[in-house]
Amino acid sequence: MTRAALLNRLRWHSRRGLLELDLVLERFWLRHGETMSLDQAAALEQVLELEESDLWDVISGRRNIDLPSLQPMIELLREV
Repeated sequence: MTRAALLNRLRWHSRRGLLELDLVLERFWLRHGETMSLDQAAALEQVLELEESDLWDVISGRRNIDLPSLQPMIELLREV
C-alpha cells in the first residue's frame, strides 16, 4: 500500500459520530496530514481502533493509554 493510500484510508477511518472527535481529528489532519510519517500513521491506526467514547477519554486526558509507543500520537492529537 502506498503512503497516500494509507493516509486516505486513515483519514476515512477518522470520521466519527461524536462531534468532538470529528473536530479534533479534522484539525489534526489539517495540521499533520501532509507531514505524517509512516510510523505516525501506524500509531494513528492503532489509536483509531479505540471505541469512540474511549478515544475521546484518551484525547481529552480523562484516561491514559497503556502503550508508551502511542504516547507521541496521543500528544499530537491533544495539541489540536
